[in-house]
Amino acid sequence: QVELVESGGGSVQAGGSLRLSCTASKNNDGATCKGWFRQAPGKEREMVATAYTGGRSTFYLGSVKGRFDISQDNAKNTLYLQMTHLKPEDSAMYYCAAGYGSNFVFNSWGQGTQVTVSS
Repeated sequence: QVELVESGGGSVQAGGSLRLSCTASKNNDGATCKGWFRQAPGKEREMVATAYTGGRSTFYLGSVKGRFDISQDNAKNTLYLQMTHLKPEDSAMYYCAAGYGSNFVFNSWGQGTQVTVSS
């Protein structure tokens, strides 16, 4: 089982930026998909950004397109989420996830990092 550890969350004002990091405990963990999800209090978890097969395909939640960017540094076993022009509605617990099968199901999750955006 690969452990995923997020960092980089915090509190910022609207319009600010944060970069989240997610480090896997295993080199070349063989993940077929990696991504960021978020969950705000009282709301369902939603996909924010995902990358498949080495980052060649990426997908974004509509409301974050053009503001968020998902990237990977394979040498550091780290997945990033660069978030810019943050809005109060981006406030949530952000989770890193990875999938290791051909069905691209996210079956390994980090513990989350809190992002709070104030107006």
